[in-house]
Amino acid sequence: MIETARVCIVDDNVIARETLADLLYPENYELLLIESGLNLLAQIDSLNPDVILLDVMMPELNGFDVCQRLKTHPKWQHVPIILVTALDSKDSLVRGLDAGADEFVSKPVNGSELRARVRSMLRVKQQYDALN
Repeated sequence: MIETARVCIVDDNVIARETLADLLYPENYELLLIESGLNLLAQIDSLNPDVILLDVMMPELNGFDVCQRLKTHPKWQHVPIILVTALDSKDSLVRGLDAGADEFVSKPVNGSELRARVRSMLRVKQQYDALN
């Protein structure tokens, strides 16, 4: 496993960010709380995340668009992105997959499920890193 995984939590709602951070706290990750997709894109080089939790419904730039931008960037295309969404329609699921999302978590978020999905995505990232 990655020694101390860096997990970005991107959500415009401070309570939602803190809730996700609280749910992940037992895993001892380095948690990076970011308030918007634009801020994530501006800071990603210095953040260097191992996995990104990305809210879908955000002002200025929604999670689908942020995901698509990251997945088309050579340096960041292999960083797993978990979309966090209250949207439950099949259209939203398809849109997220088309944008390049690796995984989904539905709101309200279940802590055990979230931790398992993050661990799974970190294993994928570790395998990719080992090959490159």
